[in-house]
Amino acid sequence: MIRSPSRCRAFGPFAAVLVLAAAGLNSACSPVGVVVGASATVGVAAAQERSVGNAIDDKVIAIEINHYLFQKSEALFRRVDLKVIEGRVLLTGSVPAPDDRIEAARLTWQADGVREVLNEIQVDDRSGVLNYAKDAWITTQLHVKLLRDREISDINYNVETVNSVIYLIGIAKHDRELERVTGHARTISGVTKVISHVRLKDDPRRQS
Repeated sequence: MIRSPSRCRAFGPFAAVLVLAAAGLNSACSPVGVVVGASATVGVAAAQERSVGNAIDDKVIAIEINHYLFQKSEALFRRVDLKVIEGRVLLTGSVPAPDDRIEAARLTWQADGVREVLNEIQVDDRSGVLNYAKDAWITTQLHVKLLRDREISDINYNVETVNSVIYLIGIAKHDRELERVTGHARTISGVTKVISHVRLKDDPRRQS
């Protein structure tokens, strides 16, 4: 994922959190974008297994973490990607040093509402254009497979690929659906490993 460090930073950390939480990070800081982004966030959440309230809370958490990462280091902000589902934060990406990986996790825990940090950041400086293109191709292939499979609610799954490793996080309706998702991931050419942090819909930990 390529991200721009200029996203609405002029608002300041707390104003940005309040405005962009509704906008879904795609508003370009415009009033119209805020309204459209808010509607999109609510619309998507309504189709997911998580509640609309949880989806908005997760967006706020993600924005706050991104702010901390950017304030610490623009390079760290660019190298670390994150997905948030019901307060569980999946960190992925590739950094050159072990201390960067530790620092990203430390900053993540500073955000309000974080319940768990799944630190899958790789210490590996393979961050070139060719490697990014390959990972993007793998992610796209999996999204297509999930979208075409009528036994899978693809909207409940987030996918990230780093150095040919697929990371999954989301909420599965049942074991059978999750098995189909991971099965599709493993059949994609070039994938070396599939790591799932998906929880089942009836997992009691979702209520804790």
